Amino acid sequence: MEMTFENVRWNEIWEATKDTLAMMAWSLLFTVILGLILGVILFLTSRRQLLEQPVVYMILSFVVNVLRSVPFVILMITIMPLTKIITGTTLGVEGSIPPLVVAATPFFARLVETSLREVDRGVIEAAQAMGASKWDIVRRVLLLEARPGLLAAVTITAVTLVSYTAMSGVIGGGGLGDLALRYGYQRFQTDVMLVTVVLLIVLVQLLQSAGDLLVRRYSRK
Repeated sequence: MEMTFENVRWNEIWEATKDTLAMMAWSLLFTVILGLILGVILFLTSRRQLLEQPVVYMILSFVVNVLRSVPFVILMITIMPLTKIITGTTLGVEGSIPPLVVAATPFFARLVETSLREVDRGVIEAAQAMGASKWDIVRRVLLLEARPGLLAAVTITAVTLVSYTAMSGVIGGGGLGDLALRYGYQRFQTDVMLVTVVLLIVLVQLLQSAGDLLVRRYSRK
């Protein structure tokens, strides 16, 4: 076994794993906050909704579609000046979080919008008839009714962010992706590449299983 993985430095693997988890956790936190706000606004300003504003919806939808259409590697390079302003660096975990958030937020916002559209309109109308304010409808009706879909959206986004963190290694973002690129690809160390891929697969499986468990728990029976 030692000969098979002779190029693997387990302390570096551990540090890279911690970097990947840190990048994913922080970027997921900011993505959920910003994406939830953006998704709710997209839903509310769309046709036949509480704050119908066709112009606002069109502008926001266009921006979301543009950001979603840009490949992540290109997006990372494009917003490097902004990343430098925000974090003071474009390398490591800190330098990877802004592009991760910019890439994942519009993706998550669309999932939020879709989840909210699945809420029975009759429930919303009933809340309006009872005199509930728009904020109460959003907080106590829409978000609660759409909770299983929102949890599924968070799970999908978390899994997507894992793949994004791996790609951040292209610009020295750290984590398992950076380790796989520097050792597995550039130095042809297949054992390092294998270990990093297996760890990423395990991480994705754990995230998906946890997400599915939460969705089942909060889904209506």
